[in-house]
Amino acid sequence: MTANALWQEHRVLFGRWFSRLRRERLEMLALLAQPMVWLLLFGHLFAQMAQSSAVPGGSYLRFMTAGAVVMTTFNACLLGGVELLFDRESGFLVRMLASPASRLSMVSSRFIYLAVLTAAQGLIILVAGYAMGVRYAAGLTGIAACLVIGALFGAGITALSVALAFGLKSHSQFFPITGFVSLPLTFASSALVPLALMPGWMAALARLNPMTYAINGVRTIVLSGWQAGPLLRIAVILTSFDLICLMIAAVTLRRGLR
Repeated sequence: MTANALWQEHRVLFGRWFSRLRRERLEMLALLAQPMVWLLLFGHLFAQMAQSSAVPGGSYLRFMTAGAVVMTTFNACLLGGVELLFDRESGFLVRMLASPASRLSMVSSRFIYLAVLTAAQGLIILVAGYAMGVRYAAGLTGIAACLVIGALFGAGITALSVALAFGLKSHSQFFPITGFVSLPLTFASSALVPLALMPGWMAALARLNPMTYAINGVRTIVLSGWQAGPLLRIAVILTSFDLICLMIAAVTLRRGLR
């Protein structure tokens, strides 16, 4: 397949995902408003904690900004595969498989769509945080790096979500599973509380959670600026996480598309 043909397939399929979102105006509003809810509610709910404990950054709003960016990416990407599951249930996916479009484009277009969507949400959070007084140690150019880290983490979560979409029989199984894992993974991370303030067993779990590393990467850029060593280590960890998730998704897709 030529590069031009691949581009055309992605353009059409990406347009399909975006058109579906545009028709669901309430869903679009919720997706854009959700980042603000994370920042405003959690940022003010735990604001007093920063005054009574050693929260990095001195301001809980600064500390929370990184968590809000990554949590928003996590939630959107965790549900990213459900549209493909709906396509399977409705029979539309079978018709797509009979078309000249490649199977790679059907999945990768979903990845691209979610990357754009979560980048827009992350940008809303970062701009809103700046408007509320959050200043980024890495400067405004650090915003792009924050979005890249979010996308790197989101790629792995999207792969797992797609694997679920092709590994399960119906959406009635998909939603309970994603609902069950979302809160424990969020709270067993450094999104809301520093690792130093967690109970020992929870801090140990958080260190195994890839979300913690994505949050720490964004938080380093927000609070400390460009630190090559820690950021490179986080990039390697997230890339390894992505590769593992992609291998899982590849095996599941191969079985699901038979």
